[in-house]
Amino acid sequence: MTKPPPAWRLSVAPMLDWTDSACRQFHRRLSRHALLYTEMVTSAALVRGGARHLLRHDPSEQPVALQLGGSDPAELALAARMGADAGYCEINLNVGCPSDRVQSGCFGAVLMKTPALVGECLAAMRAACAAEITVKCRLGVDDQNPEDALPAMLDVARAAGVTRVIVHARKAWLQGLSPKENREVPPLDYDLVQRMLGAYPDLTLCLNGGIATLDQAEALLERGFHGVMIGRAAYHQPAEILGAADRRLFGAPGPDADPVDVARAMIPVIAAHLDRGGRLIGVTRHLLGLFAGRTGARAWRRALSEMPNGTLADYATLLDHLDERRAA
Repeated sequence: MTKPPPAWRLSVAPMLDWTDSACRQFHRRLSRHALLYTEMVTSAALVRGGARHLLRHDPSEQPVALQLGGSDPAELALAARMGADAGYCEINLNVGCPSDRVQSGCFGAVLMKTPALVGECLAAMRAACAAEITVKCRLGVDDQNPEDALPAMLDVARAAGVTRVIVHARKAWLQGLSPKENREVPPLDYDLVQRMLGAYPDLTLCLNGGIATLDQAEALLERGFHGVMIGRAAYHQPAEILGAADRRLFGAPGPDADPVDVARAMIPVIAAHLDRGGRLIGVTRHLLGLFAGRTGARAWRRALSEMPNGTLADYATLLDHLDERRAA
């Protein structure tokens, strides 16, 4: 049997307040092969704050990567070791987030200005654990010339022994634009990242930014990119993106994931969440887009939105109605 392509051929981007464990367990029920990422976790929270609960994940989420934010090599090394010990297959360093909170901590996209420090951080992380170390970066920030800033980042990553880099193909403006605007306003430059494929043939380069459909993903892979990372589209249209990804991008036999079956497969995840004292909405908020683009999508969203304090029985009743409609 032919071995499927590596998981990073398609990954779901780390997204604050979205890609928590419940979200990742949901995404895993749609795709067996895609690589999933945690929300960004700061090295300070783990090392100085003792927030080991931020590393909790379910084994069913694998393959899953931990994204770290930080700029102190020694602290990042300790955090990377903690992540590897917790079972993450990859530890990723965030060099792309432009939010004010991240900037005030001197990490994220602001690190594009200090590639040598990034290299020290990556080398320390690699020395600290056996998990794969990767970096997610921008083309540059502010007035940097991406033709210089991106190669500088790739140079230090390669020198540190990192072999896979995820490039968000936009510059980031650290002043004057919100994080949302930084996802939309600076123009995408896929061509620059593609030129890096030839300049750095020993690196695995995955592309992020502006990818909204599997058709786009397939076209970019055909252009030579080693992998694609999809963020908000995978979250808002999960069945359309992840439900068909195994067949279309990984060569797995069909059929594609059925949204009704996936909704029912989430029952044990919801039950465990409720047993820990969580609210139903803590899981179901991730499922709102499950039927996006399909008949009944609006009714599904309304039904979930109207039961934020609901019970597992309420959710099961909703699924029974779905089964009845499917059988009709």
